[in-house]
Amino acid sequence: MIPRSLEPERGFVLAVLSQGVDADDELAEINELARTAGVEPVGSVVQHRARPAQRTYVGKGKLDELKERFKAAEAESLLVDGELDPSQQRFLENALQVRVVDRTQLILDIFAQHATSAEGKLQVELAQLEYNLPRMRGMWQHLERLAGGSGGMGAGVGTRGPGESQLETDRRLARRRITLLKRRLKDVEKQRGTRRKERQQSETPTIALAGYTNVGKSTLLNALTGAEVSVENQLFHTLDPTTRGFEHDGRKYLLTDTVGFIRRLPTQLVEGFASTLEETLVADLILHVIDAAASEDEQDRQRAAVDDVLAEIGANDVAMDVVLNKIDQVDPLGRRRLANRFPGAPQVSGLTGEGLEELRLELAHRFDDRWERVRMLVPYADGGKLSELYALGTPIEEREDTPEGVLLIARLPRRDLSRFAPFLIADSGSAAQPTTTERESA
Repeated sequence: MIPRSLEPERGFVLAVLSQGVDADDELAEINELARTAGVEPVGSVVQHRARPAQRTYVGKGKLDELKERFKAAEAESLLVDGELDPSQQRFLENALQVRVVDRTQLILDIFAQHATSAEGKLQVELAQLEYNLPRMRGMWQHLERLAGGSGGMGAGVGTRGPGESQLETDRRLARRRITLLKRRLKDVEKQRGTRRKERQQSETPTIALAGYTNVGKSTLLNALTGAEVSVENQLFHTLDPTTRGFEHDGRKYLLTDTVGFIRRLPTQLVEGFASTLEETLVADLILHVIDAAASEDEQDRQRAAVDDVLAEIGANDVAMDVVLNKIDQVDPLGRRRLANRFPGAPQVSGLTGEGLEELRLELAHRFDDRWERVRMLVPYADGGKLSELYALGTPIEEREDTPEGVLLIARLPRRDLSRFAPFLIADSGSAAQPTTTERESA
C-alpha cells in the first residue's frame, strides 16, 4: 500500500488511451484517486494506441520519454491508469527502478484506508490477497504476519515441506488465508440476511442510495434521516454500507448508503464487495444520486459508470429514480436545464435542506399501495394477535382500550389483510378510510 505521511508522496502518472480520448478528462479521475491515497501527481505521460503493449505496456520510444520525464519530475512512484499484468508491472519496475502501482492497487489502498467495519476490512484483505497472489515475489514476511493473526495458521512447524520453495509456501499461505476470509465473509453475509428478513417481514420500504463517488450520498443520507454519518470530500470515503431510517406520516423508511462508483471500477473489486453491493440488489428502490453542479458531459460519464456497475451486479430489475443533489450550487438557468434533462427528478441539497421535504413526500407516495389504513377491534382474549400486529412494525395512528377490546386505527401491510380480517371493522366516522374488503363488498 502507498504510505501516507505529512509530505505527500510524489507520483507520476502513465496512461495508455484509445485514439480520440481526451487525456485531461481521462486523467482527472486517477489524479483524484492519487490525492485521496496521499499521493501528489507531479506529471504524466500518455500514449494513444489501441491497446497496451503486451510485455512493456508502452512502446520503446514512449518508455524513453517516460524515463526522462519521470526523473525530471523527481517522482517517487509510477501510477498506471490501467490494470497491469504481473509481467508488465515487473518490466516497468525494472525499467524505472521504482515502485509501480496500477489502478486496481491504488483503489485497494484507498479502500483499506476507509474500511471501518469488520466486514469491510475482511473484504479489503481478500481483494488485496487475490490481487497479489499472481504477483508474489518474496512476500514471505508480509504473509507470515497475515497468517500469524489468523488463528493456527502461523509459519511454524509443518508450513514448509522438504524441497518446497519459499514462493510456493507464500502462495500456499495466501490461498489458505483467502479460503478463511471467504468463510468468514459468508458468516457475515448470513447475519445480514437475517437482518434483511426482519426488515422484509415488517414491510418497511428500503431505499438504496447509489451514485458516483463524491456526489454527496452520505450528506443526503444525514439530511434525510438526521444521522451523523462521516462526510469527507474524498473518493470512496463511504465504503461500508450504512442504513438509517426516517419517518413520514407515521410510516418508517430505511435508507442505505452504498460505496460510491467510479469509471472502470475493476471487476475484481466489484466481486470482492458483492456482499456490500447486494444491499442495492434487495432494495425496493434505488435512488441514483447525480451531482447537479457537474457539467453535462461529466454527468453523462458518471451516470454511465453507475449504470455499468449496477448491470454488473444484476441490479437492472430494481426500480430506480434519479435525484439531483447539490442544487444549491446551480443558478436558476441551470436548474431549468436540469429539469429538461431529467424530467421529474427532484432537485435537492443535502447541505442546505432544500427540496428534502418534497423528496420525502415523493418517496412516501412511491409506497402508498404497500399499506391499507384500517380500523380494528382486537378482543383482549386475542392479545397474541395484537403482539403480532406490533411485531410487523405497523404504524398505529390511534389506540383506545374499550370494554370489548383494543380499538385501533393502523396502517396494515396489504399482504396481511386476510390474516387480520376477523378483526377489521367498518369505520363509522371519518377518521379512517374503508378497507379493501369493505370497498369490494360495497
